[in-house]
Amino acid sequence: MVWQFCIMAVSQRTVLAFKSYQNQAGVLVKNYLLADPFIPYTSVLAGVLAFKLVYDLTQLISTFNFRSYNALTKTQRIDWNNRGVSTLHAIFTSIVSLYFVFWSDLFSDHDFAGLIILRSSPLSTFALGISVGYFISDLGMICWLYPSLGGVEYIVHHSLSGIALAYSMFTGEGQLYTFMVLISEVTTPEINMRWYLDMAGLKRSNAYLINGVAIFVAWLVARILLFVYIFYHVYLHHDQVMQMHAVGFLLVLCVPVVLAVMNLMWFGKIIKGLMKTLAKRQ
Repeated sequence: MVWQFCIMAVSQRTVLAFKSYQNQAGVLVKNYLLADPFIPYTSVLAGVLAFKLVYDLTQLISTFNFRSYNALTKTQRIDWNNRGVSTLHAIFTSIVSLYFVFWSDLFSDHDFAGLIILRSSPLSTFALGISVGYFISDLGMICWLYPSLGGVEYIVHHSLSGIALAYSMFTGEGQLYTFMVLISEVTTPEINMRWYLDMAGLKRSNAYLINGVAIFVAWLVARILLFVYIFYHVYLHHDQVMQMHAVGFLLVLCVPVVLAVMNLMWFGKIIKGLMKTLAKRQ
């Protein structure tokens, strides 16, 4: 009886101690890590740490589950792991961006909570910080192994994206247009899958052909037509855009234009690649 009483007492103390630590952790997260002044810094750090975690998990899972992975060179394995991170980031940021642009009331024209280009929230700022952390990490990898993971165009793309994201995150300006541009990340998983299929020796498979068609459709919608919509939206709200800080104004105008030109160049290569693949099938 005494023995059972002691066990119950110890169990209750353990539960109380756990709840106490849980409450303290909750207070720490609420008052410091997710407090408005600290969100940009904690979110960027979370993005960098997530990059490292997913990179290591991709390496671990691929080593034991994909025979083609072990046959790759060191640089190709790094690229393989890196694409695993970019795929997960693309899925995350695409879902978040679609939510804020099309479903959230934060940037709704029917909401009279001030200018659209000046609206932000702790959640939207945190989401942008995650992407900033990713772009910093990925840009570091590209520069470290240059040009194995990408040429100058990738450095330009990541640098412009990172600068625009960071500005929008810290100032709260133009977050709507930042999320609109981030929707284009929906094409990244298809691009990475094409590379994976190539490395696995499945370049002549039906999956490779289907993937090529998926890239064409996704790119047309998310990186061509979407940018037309962005420019049209900027035109409709030019009176608000003109009220932004000079830096934000230039970023809203210049970054989408540069990215749109790069998207058109890449789209031309996608069309040529798809036509070449289809020609081989005939």
